[in-house]
Amino acid sequence: MAISDIEKNFLYNYSTQLLQQEMLTNQLFGASKVGQDLRSLVLGGAVRATTFTNPFEEAISGTLRADAGSTRQASRNVGEAASMVGVARTDMATIVDALADMEDIIDKINTGELEQTSAVVQADYNALQDKITGIISSSDFNGIALLDGTQWGTSQIDSNGNVHVQTSDDGGFNVTFHNVDEYSWASLVGSELDDSAGGDRAAQLALVQSFKGDMDAILSVYEGKEDSLQSQQTHLESQALLLDQAAQMRKPSDPNYSLEQLLADLIAQNTGTIFNSSG
Repeated sequence: MAISDIEKNFLYNYSTQLLQQEMLTNQLFGASKVGQDLRSLVLGGAVRATTFTNPFEEAISGTLRADAGSTRQASRNVGEAASMVGVARTDMATIVDALADMEDIIDKINTGELEQTSAVVQADYNALQDKITGIISSSDFNGIALLDGTQWGTSQIDSNGNVHVQTSDDGGFNVTFHNVDEYSWASLVGSELDDSAGGDRAAQLALVQSFKGDMDAILSVYEGKEDSLQSQQTHLESQALLLDQAAQMRKPSDPNYSLEQLLADLIAQNTGTIFNSSG
């Protein structure tokens, strides 16, 4: 019985696919037992339904998973550093606000809204100074003093205010904090606001403004550091996710990956399907 042109075309394409499959399995597996089983599957004959394990793929997927774990740990470390800087930033903002309040008290005395001799005004001024020194001594992240240099020189933060952030087995980088305890906060005294009693209110104003300018600059540095570290954390987390996906691609999720499945995947990836499902 004669066959149609469509049938001839089908047989030709099918034969070509089988030839390509044979060449592929020969190239990949040579005369190995796996290659023999694969050729038996294509050309006919019994094939053992054994699980196929590719040692190379196992090694690569294992390395990728390990890299993903290391990268994710680095992301957590950077995130902790960002949180640490965030605490310092918040405390510095509070110090800046307190200095602004002290400056406001002096301005109001100068404009006559407050009395320079008032014990209450002077007490408020002293309370703000106490607030600043209290924040400096208590600024802390998991036992690490962030603003008080007298508490540095430990295994967590060195004497120069450096905290090491581990991002790989070989190293990482330092996050540096500023010692604001070294400023002469004790020079801010409420009684100095009363010029009539020998005080020097102008000197107090100059001192407050000088401190505020320095604290504003440090605050700006911390804001930039926090943003940078948060961005780095997000980037590392994305890298870890990509490595996870790569490891998943290198190793099938099904532990019972058979020879039949392997062959079907190889054919689909390298020679296309026998039938064109798109019509």
